[in-house]
Amino acid sequence: MSLHKSTSLAVSVLIFSILACSLPDSTPVAPPAATAADGTKIVLEVQATALAAQITQMAQSPAATPAPIQVTVEITSLPAPTNLPAQVEAPTATEIPAAPTADFDAWMKDDARILVYEDTQNIGLWIRDALDGMNVKYTHVGDALGTFMENLNSGIQWDLIIVGAESKTSVQGEFWDVISERVSRKNTALIAEVWYLDLLGEGRIKPLLTGCGVRFQRDWPLAESIYWLQPDQPVFNAPNTSMPLIHYNIYWSAQAGDLIKLAPGSNATLLAGIFQKQKSDYGVLATCYDGRVILQTFSNHDYRRDEIMLLWQNYVYNTLKNRFATLP
Repeated sequence: MSLHKSTSLAVSVLIFSILACSLPDSTPVAPPAATAADGTKIVLEVQATALAAQITQMAQSPAATPAPIQVTVEITSLPAPTNLPAQVEAPTATEIPAAPTADFDAWMKDDARILVYEDTQNIGLWIRDALDGMNVKYTHVGDALGTFMENLNSGIQWDLIIVGAESKTSVQGEFWDVISERVSRKNTALIAEVWYLDLLGEGRIKPLLTGCGVRFQRDWPLAESIYWLQPDQPVFNAPNTSMPLIHYNIYWSAQAGDLIKLAPGSNATLLAGIFQKQKSDYGVLATCYDGRVILQTFSNHDYRRDEIMLLWQNYVYNTLKNRFATLP
């Protein structure tokens, strides 16, 4: 039973008792005289009434909500441990330095073996002059065919063979047998200035032309302007910038050279020709054998010396560079 109900019942019983005692008797009786006990009783009744009212008011008031209890926990960081063993780093792999790259320029100037045949001593040794401008070492035999053959058949491992046969002498027959074998089997580089493919095209130079991927097209009687067909090729840009041979001074009045074309399925590249848009025929300059061989079918002395020397320096540099790439 709740506090409110218990309190109300007690108050009701108390009031009922007081009223019952105060009811008059049916027989008229003279009122008794007031005594000290009666005064005390009245005071108690008044106090009981006040107490009952107070209890009722308290019961009717809503219960107070207790305040929440807040707990504060203070965390203190622990001191760092001492006397721990030092941390040991995992060993790293030892870096192996890359093998040094061989210096092509140093090899070209100091170690490259170059054999030169050039038969223009009476009108100017432009090939020799171009080599001197590069500060390279070389063996120059002039137009001595016998000395040239001796060197070709020697045990020297030539890196570059140059044939400057402009003065209509005949480097032919067995010379091309030896040269072709060195090019195909020993990766020797070759630069050949040959004006007479119309005479030799079906002869012993043919294996070299077949391996190169070019064919004789027709005779070229007089010099004219020559255009680059592949101007971005290194042979026109390294180490010199070489301009097309637009300007010419006819020296040879006949048999200026030959025109060549690419054979079917050829891997060769026609570098220059007499028609700028003809990329596979009417050529006068070709490269093949992975850039180790350059065939020039026009005559140097029909053009300007300074332009020819820059071009020939590029020939030498690029054929030797491609030869160098084949060395172990």
